[in-house]
Amino acid sequence: MIRQYDARGLKCPIPVLKARKIIKELQPGDILEIDATDPGAPKDFAHFCEVTGNRLLDGGEPEPGVFRIRVEVAG
Repeated sequence: MIRQYDARGLKCPIPVLKARKIIKELQPGDILEIDATDPGAPKDFAHFCEVTGNRLLDGGEPEPGVFRIRVEVAG
């Protein structure tokens, strides 16, 4: 399952904190897709995944100034 979370306009660490809550509701192997505009978000989510054991899949820019971060929930 893929769940989407729109974090555009939010400053870190708010997107990571809200994502952490959402991930608790998901099953292992599910994917959380976050759209964020804070330039620090890709780095913050990389660190979040290192610490939590979740897997960072990618962090592209679907449109200028928006980072699409995909996190696979750990088992």
